[in-house]
Amino acid sequence: MKYKLIIDKNAEEEIIAVVHAPSSLTQQIENLVCSYSGEDYIMRYRDDEMRKLAFSEIECITILNRKVIAIDIGGNHFSLKDRLRDLEGILPSYFIRINKSTLANEHRILRFDAVFSGGVDAVFQCGYREYVSRRCFAEIRRRYE
Repeated sequence: MKYKLIIDKNAEEEIIAVVHAPSSLTQQIENLVCSYSGEDYIMRYRDDEMRKLAFSEIECITILNRKVIAIDIGGNHFSLKDRLRDLEGILPSYFIRINKSTLANEHRILRFDAVFSGGVDAVFQCGYREYVSRRCFAEIRRRYE
């Protein structure tokens, strides 16, 4: 299989895939291309209000009370309509999984704190804390080594 990426700011964006037969990979590519809007925000909800929330303003996205919640730089909580695994596919690469139910903006993590129980918490710039699973913490450590 060959792969070629050409970045030209003056050219019109175009995606061409030449394959022998449709497969799960071609379906994933098609889904990604169709879902990509070229935008750097998601829609967030609070009460009866719907607004844009820029990726750079998100501290983390987590599940609270069986709902997907985005926490912004001010510590505000907003509901999201998308599922966490769907968001993982559209968020930029600086969003990392820190546990089974949380995606974190690594640019907004202030520090990692060891807690009394032997675990580790991620402390965000807005003051929000979320535990980091051992498996995810090992992956984060490998990423920075």
